[in-house]
Amino acid sequence: MQLYPAIDLRGGRCVRLYQGSYEAETAYNEDPVEQALRFTSEGASWLHVVDLDAARSGELVNLEVIAAIAAATDVPVQTGGGVRSLKAAAALVDAGATRVVIGTAAVEKPDLVGEVAGKYRVAVGLDARGKDLATHGWEQRGGGDLLELAQRFESSGAEAVVVTEISRDGTMLGPDTDGLAEVLGATELDVIASGGVSSLVDLSVLAGLGHKNRRLAGVIVGRALYEGRFGVAEATDTLVEAVGRTRKAKPPEQAK
Repeated sequence: MQLYPAIDLRGGRCVRLYQGSYEAETAYNEDPVEQALRFTSEGASWLHVVDLDAARSGELVNLEVIAAIAAATDVPVQTGGGVRSLKAAAALVDAGATRVVIGTAAVEKPDLVGEVAGKYRVAVGLDARGKDLATHGWEQRGGGDLLELAQRFESSGAEAVVVTEISRDGTMLGPDTDGLAEVLGATELDVIASGGVSSLVDLSVLAGLGHKNRRLAGVIVGRALYEGRFGVAEATDTLVEAVGRTRKAKPPEQAK
């Protein structure tokens, strides 16, 4: 199970939003490249970078910052925000992104996912309140049903779905385990969880979460890392240990 430390960009700074609200922003670092290097020095093997300005506007506002992060680090970068065309995806890959995340366009122009996946590595970003998907930086509702969209992209060439429960994002109130379990049951794609992680216990719970033989492929963590609830190394060790325990445990139907 992969840990993805989050770097959310707005106006060139590293920030976090509360429940997706642009009016409830906390700035954590004026230098996102320094933050990326800090995460990788602590053992991060992936980074999750989001251009919040682009998610809202569709313009790759922080493209130069993303390129600087990718150039400064030696780990793969998963990045999204504003990927609404093949050209935008190409620009991010040219900037050094390993995998692009398509959110709004996956809802509005679902065929774009397959088009981009034919050339680059892709994840689909599904951001929802409950099962109601939101788009355009989470500011527009009515994007469709989370589970239906998760199923739709199984044959698109996408590698994963990144599932964010907006009501939990930035709150450190714990992840939406029930919702994530439903997504695991709805799609065969890898599922990456995002939103609400506050503790190492939360990470252990997510590592043990499953549907039949399906488990989460990864978890994105932001605010808990920035506020020192735990570090990257602790989080990674916790996930490794929890996954190990899960693999050793008997399936529920065998545990009599």
